Amino acid sequence: MADPRPFTNVDPATAAAVRRSGCDPHELDMFMEHLLTYIYTLVPRPPFPDNGRLAAHAASSDGVDRISRLPDELLRNIVARLPAKYGARTAVLSSCWRALWSSTPLVLSDAHLLPDGHGWPPTPATSPSVIAAVSRILEAHPGPFRCVDLVCSHMSRARVARWVQLLAAKGVQDLVLVNRPWPQDVPLPAALFSVTTLTSLYIGLWKLPSTDVLRGASFPHLVELGICSVEMERDAVESLVARSPKLEILNIEGCRVELRLHLVSQSLRCVQICGSAKEDIAMVKAPCLERLILSGRVGRGPFHSRVRIGDAPKLYTLGYIERGQVLELGKFQYGIKPSTSTMLRTVKILSLNVRFGVRDDVKMVPTFLRCFPNAERLHIVSKRCDQPAAGNHLTRSFWEESGPIENVASRIHTMSLREFIGDPGEVGF
Repeated sequence: MADPRPFTNVDPATAAAVRRSGCDPHELDMFMEHLLTYIYTLVPRPPFPDNGRLAAHAASSDGVDRISRLPDELLRNIVARLPAKYGARTAVLSSCWRALWSSTPLVLSDAHLLPDGHGWPPTPATSPSVIAAVSRILEAHPGPFRCVDLVCSHMSRARVARWVQLLAAKGVQDLVLVNRPWPQDVPLPAALFSVTTLTSLYIGLWKLPSTDVLRGASFPHLVELGICSVEMERDAVESLVARSPKLEILNIEGCRVELRLHLVSQSLRCVQICGSAKEDIAMVKAPCLERLILSGRVGRGPFHSRVRIGDAPKLYTLGYIERGQVLELGKFQYGIKPSTSTMLRTVKILSLNVRFGVRDDVKMVPTFLRCFPNAERLHIVSKRCDQPAAGNHLTRSFWEESGPIENVASRIHTMSLREFIGDPGEVGF
């Protein structure tokens, strides 16, 4: 008998195909909900939470409307802090309020438009009413759109194309666009990548246009870019970075293909890449780069990652380095004794992933530490081994024989060790 539970994220055709393969589509549906929940923790939230309310109160005893006498700028500030559905309703209060909503830069989150009493996550049954409300607001408000946060709508290609057209015409600044995920290959319209007013853009569970299309992108004011579980060609991110001259923050989460990223940027300050199985990352020329964070491999198979740090004279924070990565600093490669010319002296905060039950993992630690002679803070995640070999631990004698490491003795003043369980390898370290 088929499971009668409704699906939140999987369409009927996909559910039927999964059943034919002998699997339970509800497991896929649950996985996609977990993925969405993770994405929601990554994307920026609207500047004002959904706790503002527009409620009727008795008039003052003398019948005077003192709130409406406040300056228009202050009244717009009040309206801007209300969820969009309440902000629009202020037009019925009195004639002096009628023009306030339309002249207030819009802050819109579709999560604030869910029917009253409806819990999270949204279901396909609620999507039509939310989509209709978003469409009415985007059509009615003249702009500009200060912040638009669309995370709980099942968007067709035609619908997202119309919304992007309106967002572009009315000057959206901060945009979060996450598709309720099925189908997963809905392409984003090329017009999105020519919205010149954007300062922050986060996209999740879409398909990017081809790199030929992205070469026409123009983001002259974009400061922050987040790409979460998006299908794309190998050079897509490079095309976007090259066309964002003010970009400071790049966040890539859950890359579905081999990630090839050779960055040349005069503005990037922070790059975070999580959840990919194979990487080829090079900081070719990044004179302002301060933080490079790499973490969260995908799958249980071998991890292949090549990280090259060329011209990054301000790099201050680097992590999480682990065995399986080929780390190149200038001409230095893992396995070759570091020299003065291959040390990265700017790094003050260093993070490592180490399996203390695997000898080759442990042996890399002194080498890496010597590559960063000015590190002051060391963060280590003690990762578990699937099947650590008996007697495989390197204990205190290994560290004594490896010789003193100058920065450990004289520079590092803060060290954290996460996931510590006190096995011999950890204790020896």
